[in-house]
Amino acid sequence: MDSADDKVGAFRRLHASGCFVMPNPWDLGSARALEQMGFVALASTSAGFAWTLGRGDDEVTLEETLGHLRQLVAAVTVPVNADFKDGFAVDPRHVHVNVTRAVATGIAGLSIEDSTGDDAQPLHEFNLAVERIRAARRAIDVSGSQVVLTRSEGFVRGRPDIDETITRLRAYGDAGADCLYAPRIANLEHVTAIIAAVAPKPVNLLINAPFTTVAQAAALGVRRISVGGTLARTAWRGPLQVAQEIMTAGTFSSFDALPDVEGLLGSRP
Repeated sequence: MDSADDKVGAFRRLHASGCFVMPNPWDLGSARALEQMGFVALASTSAGFAWTLGRGDDEVTLEETLGHLRQLVAAVTVPVNADFKDGFAVDPRHVHVNVTRAVATGIAGLSIEDSTGDDAQPLHEFNLAVERIRAARRAIDVSGSQVVLTRSEGFVRGRPDIDETITRLRAYGDAGADCLYAPRIANLEHVTAIIAAVAPKPVNLLINAPFTTVAQAAALGVRRISVGGTLARTAWRGPLQVAQEIMTAGTFSSFDALPDVEGLLGSRP
């Protein structure tokens, strides 16, 4: 796939039926490796990218994020979905502007969170949250792109209310979201309830713990699976464990049977 339109078209077709896994690379090397392994789409992870900069998830700027998205899109031939945080704005007009800029990077889809970052009021007021999605939808339509993924962050931000989550996801779907997503849902009954509530629109499931499998999720009707920053966390685990062995024992046993990264990335067409 050469053009952004080709990637968007391929991405939309993936959402039409079945279930696909869309892992989250955190840098260009991991993106290329995942493409070489055969994944048909990828998604950025704001947290994973932030960690490569030595920062927390909420410490990366809009400009840095846009630059990262441009690099990811250029590095692979498969569609890339963007973790676009909260649109880097509260006002729907500013969300519109920022989403327009995100779409211009060549991404095939994006997510907009409804969280505020304020523990006292963790989610945007309902009507404002819906209008933010309408603004994102308008920006995407004007640009000619097709897919927006909407996130309801209640289960992430300390409001694990399945009824409220479903109400928000339905409203976001009505406001123009093509695929619905509530991260940190780990109860399969909740997953089933969300799928039924927003049907026929597809649902993305975050799997960041071993609570289900791809086959089980597909059987429930999940259309898309992502892993968020969890793949990046597992990547950090390896070197930290090795460094701890070197620091405490002075041994290097973990240097045995390492993957052939050069062979994997070097085989890229």
